[in-house]
Parts: sequence; C-alpha cells; structure tokens
Amino acid sequence: MAGAKTHPVSPLAPAALPELPELAGIELGAIEAGVRYKGRPDLMMMRFAQGTSVAGVFTRSKCPSAPVDWCRSILGKGNARALLVNSGNANAFTGKAGAAAAKTTAIAAAKLVGCKADAVFLASTGVIGEVLPAEKVTAALPRLATTLKADRWAEAARAIMTTDTFPKAAVRRSEIDGKPVTIVGIAKGSGMIAPDMATMLAFVATDATIPEAVLQALLAKGADRSFNAITVDGDTSTSDTLLAFATGKGVTHKPVTRLTDSHLKTFRADFEALLIALAQLVVKDGEGARKFVEITVSGAQSAPAARRIALSIANSPLVKTAIAGADANWGRIVMAVGKAGEKADRDKLSIKMGGRLVAEKGAVHPRHDEAAATAHFKSSEILIEVDVGVGTGSATVWTCDLTHGYIDINADYRS
Repeated sequence: MAGAKTHPVSPLAPAALPELPELAGIELGAIEAGVRYKGRPDLMMMRFAQGTSVAGVFTRSKCPSAPVDWCRSILGKGNARALLVNSGNANAFTGKAGAAAAKTTAIAAAKLVGCKADAVFLASTGVIGEVLPAEKVTAALPRLATTLKADRWAEAARAIMTTDTFPKAAVRRSEIDGKPVTIVGIAKGSGMIAPDMATMLAFVATDATIPEAVLQALLAKGADRSFNAITVDGDTSTSDTLLAFATGKGVTHKPVTRLTDSHLKTFRADFEALLIALAQLVVKDGEGARKFVEITVSGAQSAPAARRIALSIANSPLVKTAIAGADANWGRIVMAVGKAGEKADRDKLSIKMGGRLVAEKGAVHPRHDEAAATAHFKSSEILIEVDVGVGTGSATVWTCDLTHGYIDINADYRS
C-alpha cells in the first residue's frame, strides 16, 4: 500500500488541535515504520515514569485482536511503563501468529524502556486478518525511542489515524483539593463505531496521583457516558481500546482513596467531560459525515431503556439518510422508537426537532412547521428529542448522518 488513501477533511472538524501541554512523567513520539502505510507516521509510543497507574476498557467483540488480549492479560499486574500503538494493521483474527507478534513487540519495547514486558500496553488499528509484521515494528523501535519528547502529543494523535480525516485530542485543566492537575487525551475512530466499549482507540493521561482501582472505576463510569453513547454505523471493532494513565508526577495533592472522595468531584467531572469531547470528535469524523446529531430520549422505563431507544434512532439507516438529505421525516423516528423493543406509549409520544415540537400525543402537532424542521435538518448540528411517555428514564447519544461518502470509503478500504 503506497500510502493511506486520503479523504477530504470532515466539515465537522475543529479548526485546529487544542494546545496540548506537556505532562510530567510522560514522553511520546511517532515515526514511519512501514507497517502498511508509506509517507506517514504509523507507529506511536508513550513512555511513562515509574509508578504510573493504568486502567483499561476494551471491546466486547467475541473476536478481539491480539493486542486487546495482551492488554487484558496484563491489566492489574502492576504499573505501566510504555504504550505502543500501530496503525494500518489491526492484528485481529490472526491466531497464534498474531499473539506471538504482539508479544514480540512488547518484549522489544520493554528492553528499550528497561521494564518487564507486562508493563508495556499495546494497541493496533487497521485491516483485520493480517498478522502484524513484528519485524518492521521492532526494527523501528530504537529510532522511535530516540525521538520521545514530552511535547509530541500532536504527532502521536496523527500516527494512530486510519480513515480518520483529522487528529483528535482534548485537554482539561482540573484540580484535586485545590491543587492543579491536567488531563490530556487523544483518540482515533471514524468507522466501525458502535457502543460496545470503547468503539475505537483512545488514550488519556493525567499527572494526578490516582490509584489503579479508582482510575479503573473512573474510566469505566466515564466510558459509559461517552464512548458507549456514540455510533456511526452500528459496527463494533475487534480492536476497541480505551486506556487511562496517571503518572502521579504533577503537583502533590491530597491522597485519593475512593471514587466518591469529595475532593475528587471536580476531577471526576472534568475527566468525564474530556471523554465526551473525544467521543464526539469521533462522531464528527464519521466516515462520510456531514452532520453531527444529538438524540435525547426521555420518559422511558429506565435509563438503559432510554439509551436503547436512542440508539435505535441513531443507528437507523432510514433516519440517518433522511438527515443527510435534510428530510425532516419524523415518521422514521416513530418507526425507530417502535422497533427498539422497549416500552413506549404511542398515544403519549412526543418528538422535537431543533427544539420545536413536531408531534405529541401520538400525532403530528397541529402547529408543526415543516419548513422550520427542514431548515434545522439542513444545518450541520441536528437535535432530536423524544419523550416516550412511560417513565422517568433518559439518555443522550450522538451520531452522524449516512452519506454516499461512507460507501466510497469502505468499498475500497483495503485497495
């Protein structure tokens, strides 16, 4: 493959990456290793200071990649010293050869860092069914190790891209007991995105001191509100990996012992906000996407029921193509609610588009303004609100429209 096929940058992309600050205890970098692409970086590494705690959430796919299996096997065994990520090859559905390739790269990275292999976390993204060429990775590692610096977040974000049209990153300045701490995150994802944890690759780091058990609880809870609330196409990757690292090398703050510690409240909120920001960037880079869609369902029997209804709407090709064509066809939303398999009262159902009431009490609203609804569907950010009239459960999910661009990108993904 001469190089990654380029596609126009998503119209929903931010104007630029945010300023990505250095974090005490982390050095990172990226180079071209020739795993699959040529003429662009495709291998990224982070090196962590001793004592860095780690947490992870992974795909629920029954066909997980070799790197996912590796990370699961070492999570909880001690602190993290390195993260190694390649793009262009997912090393998934590759059997014993894929597992051996993953282990080989972990051992090689460990030798460079000066740690055991079970302190090296891995992630791979790209084509499924091809064994990772470990020799290319190991040959590139010594050169990569010499480039690691604290200010190379932007390069790292670009190196993990596949069909992404822009790098994704977010920053939050937070505090714990009045002491300043920082959180930085990068992510990749564009297609094969559906909520089943974690729906892409994402790596978050902080200079705060957070014990592993608390970090794991924080990540799992935050992931449920962010990466488990987005969908592009309803497909879950074999490689979905979300990892969080806490170096403890920032300003000394009051010790954290539980997720419910009162002095952790602000940090918890900022950590979750960063995860949501990254998740929304993934949706905004959905393959072929032209519109960002927020769907809120209320009045459901429970919060999980509300999410299932919201995702039924968000994953409906009929709803997504209507949005793409600026056709404010609220009947398709009714259809998606009805097929969700959750309780809904047809005669109490209400729908809003762009904040305007379209239907209520099981029928079109007598003052429904079709022109206004259509104008809203022509905008780049769409809001759909549905009340199903049976309870107090609510949930919000994010998705994008479905355009011919999705077909163009995926029809020739390997060619």
